[in-house]
Amino acid sequence: MTTPDVTVTVIVFNDAARLPRAVASLRAQTHANIEIVISDDHSTDDTPAVARELAAQDHRIRYIRLPENSGGCSAPRNRAIEIARAPYLMFLDSDDELPPRAVELLLAAHREQEVDFTMGAVRRVRVDNGRRTTWMPHLVAERRTVEGIEQDPRLLFEHLSTSKMYARAFLDRHQLRFPEGIHYEDQLFSAQAYCLAKAFTIIPDPVYVWYIEPFAAAASASISNQRHKISNVRDRVHVQRLIDDFLVSSGHAGLREDKDFKFLKHDFRMYAGDLPYRDEEWLASFADLMTPYLDTLSPDAYARLPRAERVVLELLRDGRLAEVRLAARGLGHAVAPRQVTTGSDGIPYWGDSVPSTDRARRELDVSELELDTRPFPTAQFRHEITELTPGPGASLLLAIRTYDPGLRLPVGPQRASLLLTPGRRRMTVPFRLDPVRPGVFEGTVRLDLAAAQVPLHGFAGLRHPLVRLDQQGLSNSAVLLAPLDFAPRTVRIPYHSGAAPHDLTIEPETRNPGRLQIRWTPVGVTAHVTRPLLHRLAHPRLRNAARLAASVLK
Repeated sequence: MTTPDVTVTVIVFNDAARLPRAVASLRAQTHANIEIVISDDHSTDDTPAVARELAAQDHRIRYIRLPENSGGCSAPRNRAIEIARAPYLMFLDSDDELPPRAVELLLAAHREQEVDFTMGAVRRVRVDNGRRTTWMPHLVAERRTVEGIEQDPRLLFEHLSTSKMYARAFLDRHQLRFPEGIHYEDQLFSAQAYCLAKAFTIIPDPVYVWYIEPFAAAASASISNQRHKISNVRDRVHVQRLIDDFLVSSGHAGLREDKDFKFLKHDFRMYAGDLPYRDEEWLASFADLMTPYLDTLSPDAYARLPRAERVVLELLRDGRLAEVRLAARGLGHAVAPRQVTTGSDGIPYWGDSVPSTDRARRELDVSELELDTRPFPTAQFRHEITELTPGPGASLLLAIRTYDPGLRLPVGPQRASLLLTPGRRRMTVPFRLDPVRPGVFEGTVRLDLAAAQVPLHGFAGLRHPLVRLDQQGLSNSAVLLAPLDFAPRTVRIPYHSGAAPHDLTIEPETRNPGRLQIRWTPVGVTAHVTRPLLHRLAHPRLRNAARLAASVLK
C-alpha cells in the first residue's frame, strides 16, 4: 500500500451519531493521501457498527477498539500513534470536524520549512446559536515560525493538541505521548511539545472546527463543561502541578510566571464565573483544593490580572467564601463592590474593613477602579434586584437597590431607567431611586414586557435589562443583577394584536453575573411562516438581486 502522508486519528466513545460527520470531513480533505484511524475507547452504543461501516466505504479508514474503556482521550490517541503509518500525525475528536484544506495547509507548512509541528486557527461554533468565533485569534493572526516557546510564551494559552500537525520523528525522538489516566491531558502534552520543539510554524488559516455545547446535559458534557464536579477541579490542579514539574526538569523554569498567568487568566477564570452558583460545601471543597496551589504561583502573575479577578482570588485565598460570591458576580461586567473601606493611608479597599496583611492590602486595593473619579458614563455602580413580584400578564414589579461605593451620585432622588431592546427598538421604563444611606439607593419599577416593541416578523433570543442613570446630561448604563434562585415563568404574548405571538420566559441567568434574563420564542404563524419566509428572503443571492433591481430602477 502507498504510504500515507498524514495519519489523522479520530477518537470516539459512545458517539455513533456524530462520528460520520467527523469522518466525512476527513474524506473531503483536499489532500487525499491520508490515513484515517478511528480509535474507539470501548464504546457501548452503536459506534463499533458505524465505524466498521465507514471503514468498509473507504480503504483509507482503519478501525481499532480498545479492550476496555480508559475514561479519557490519551489511551485511544496513543494506541493510534502505535499503528500510524504516516510521517505526520493529527488528532480529531468525534464531535468536531476538520475544514477541507486543513491537512493540505499544515502539510505544506511542514514541507516549506523543517519544523517539529505546525498549527493553525481553531474555529469555535456554538451549537445552541451557531455563533462562530476564533479561538485565541491574537496568537494565530499571522504566519510565522517560532524558534522556541520562549520567543512567545503567550502560546501556552493555545493548549489544544488538535489544532496541530506533528512530525512523527519529533514525537518519537522525545518519546512524547499523551499522559494516560488523567484529564486535561492536552495541557500537559502541549506544554511538553512547546518546550521540546526547536521550531514550529503557525499559519492563520482555520485548521479545526470545535463545536461547543455550553448547555449539554451533564451526562454528555465535555470534561471542560463539567466544572461543577469537584473531581474536575482536582484533575485540573493535578495537571498544573505536573506541568510545573516538567518545566523545572526540562530546563524551562523561566516560563513559570507565564504559565502561572495562563492558569489564573484561563483555567481559574473558568471556575470563577460559576462561583456565585455554588453552595457552601462545594465552595469549601474548592478552596481546599485550589488555595494550596494558588499559594505556589508567582506574585508577578497575579499582578498581570485585572483588579476584579485579583479580588476574587484574594478573597478565596483568605477564606472569605461568602464574599467570593459577591465579587465573582462582577467579573467581566464592571460591577462595583457593594462597599469599600478607606484605610489611614487613603487607599480604598474592597469590603467593609481594611485588610490585615500586606498581601491582602496589595490584592484588595481598588484604587485603579477609580470609583470616585472615573468619568460618569464609565463609572462603576452595582444594581441588584432585591425583590421580584410577578404581576398580571407579562408584568413584573422589581425592587432595585443601587450601590454607589464611590459616592458619585448627589444626595437626593436619582433619575433612572430600565433599558430593554428586543429587536431594533429600545424599550425605556423610567423610575426613581431614593437614598436610604450614603452610597445606597432603592426604588421600584413596573416592567410590562407585553409593551416591548417586538418586530412584526418576531424576535428569537435573550435580552438582559440594563439600568441607566442620568446626571447633568450624561448617562451611565450597567447590568442588573437578579436573585439567583427565583422560579422561571413563561407567558404567551400576542404581540401586534396576535399577528406575532411569542412565548416569553422570565428567568435568572444561570451563569456569569446572574442577570435578569428574558427569553423570546416565536410561536404560531410567526415561527412557522413569517420567520422562515424572512430567512429565505435574506439569502445573499436574493439580497443582491434586490439591490441590483433597486439600482436599475434608479
